[in-house]
Amino acid sequence: MACNLTLGRAVACKDQVAGLRKLYFANYGGFSLGYDATDTDMVDDLGAVTVYEYDLKDGNASYTEAVQSTPENGTTFWEQTLEVSFPKLSKEDHKELKIMAYGRPHIIILDNNDNLLVMGLLQGCDATGGGLETGQAKGDFSGYRYTFTAKEKVPANFLKATAGTSATAYPFDNLTSTVTVTAG
Repeated sequence: MACNLTLGRAVACKDQVAGLRKLYFANYGGFSLGYDATDTDMVDDLGAVTVYEYDLKDGNASYTEAVQSTPENGTTFWEQTLEVSFPKLSKEDHKELKIMAYGRPHIIILDNNDNLLVMGLLQGCDATGGGLETGQAKGDFSGYRYTFTAKEKVPANFLKATAGTSATAYPFDNLTSTVTVTAG
């Protein structure tokens, strides 16, 4: 792999907003990956897979990705962190979140700009913190707060962009194979 730069970057337009809209969890190892022929940072096929959709309210989730590079060792990896709050306690959520903590699911993140990122694409994600929370006062948070992390050799890949919210099979409409979405 060449480590030479290939392009620059101008100041970007101010046409983006922050925040996450939905999360899609897939069981570990469920992907049959296909990459764009000209861009290996773009996934255009996950294979025939089932994902489990989690709706989010504004301000209930954040995603960050930090490069971890050690020149002395010659190693670099990306640490991907998702922090999410699921308001309201239920025995059904309790069971699913326990299964997520035992496993290492892949997580597809849909942001407020219709970007789809795949967290834990090759290694999966681990629940590394959080759990059930209920506050003291009547207006305090009652639900689940979880932190998921992944450590990958490359930054989170983008999925091929959607044609938009009106597309059939949104937001997975431009992938080669069918993604089955199971909503809550």
